[in-house]
Amino acid sequence: MQPMSFVSELRIGASAQDPWSPEKGSANITGEILFAKPFTTADLFTSYFIPRPHLGGSLNTRGDTSFAFAGLSWTVDITQRVFVEASFGGAMHNGNTQSNPALIPADRSALGCSPLFRESGSIGYRLSQNWSVMATVEHLSNAGACNQNRGLTNVGARLGYTF
Repeated sequence: MQPMSFVSELRIGASAQDPWSPEKGSANITGEILFAKPFTTADLFTSYFIPRPHLGGSLNTRGDTSFAFAGLSWTVDITQRVFVEASFGGAMHNGNTQSNPALIPADRSALGCSPLFRESGSIGYRLSQNWSVMATVEHLSNAGACNQNRGLTNVGARLGYTF
């Protein structure tokens, strides 16, 4: 039996900052900590519904919107090596929160407010028992809670190490 660890996985990666927005052309360096599931079940199918809590951050290399996030992640194995993952949570950012369109710089996304909701989806491949690579899409938005709601959709890749 393997000893229980508080941290289950560490990830690092890079993403393109919303290639369809005013912030296109910039990149992010990302990091994430996934914690162990709060409890486990003997049934594999049921265990897929138990999420892992996560904390992370994304630093924009050009000084555009950076953010920190927290939430829950659900990972489902497709094969022994291929998996998919969905995450949901919230994020705090340093981006534009102006509600007056005339005050929003042309090269910044109108995020409206902080905090934002954050959702992500990944498809991954386990290189070994400990290492994996993932292609990821993440979206941040205020879901219409503020006057402006351009949101951000970033695409990228991550490398994960599972303990």
